[in-house]
Amino acid sequence: MHPDEEVLGAVGLTEMIVRPGDTSVAIGIGDLPIIAPSLLINLMEHAAILSLDLFLEPEETTIPISVEFISLSPASIGAELRGTSRVIEIEGKELTFECEVYEHDRQIAAALIKRSTVERVSFLARTAALNLVQDTNKN
Repeated sequence: MHPDEEVLGAVGLTEMIVRPGDTSVAIGIGDLPIIAPSLLINLMEHAAILSLDLFLEPEETTIPISVEFISLSPASIGAELRGTSRVIEIEGKELTFECEVYEHDRQIAAALIKRSTVERVSFLARTAALNLVQDTNKN
């Protein structure tokens, strides 16, 4: 990853239009046709990932650590949503993002998202090794 001072303040932006399949009722977590909270989190996570596009080395990526989510206002089918993200803190490999979702000027949601940088190949190798150990212990 580039030096912290280059990455700090990096921003990401993503957009979506709420479709019928994006609602709480469609995915079975409520009975209202409003956007499901998990999709608001996805929108903000995507913005966070996009904010790092220019700052990670080709062999690096990030994985989620935690999300502190606040739903502020509902959004219904057809709403045009804009997710934003800004890197506000870096501690070692851990990055903290301040994220928001808006429908025009109305804020829909906010979150603090933490992600950790990892080297793709070694991370996947460790994950595969853990799965093999777990499978062996089951037998």
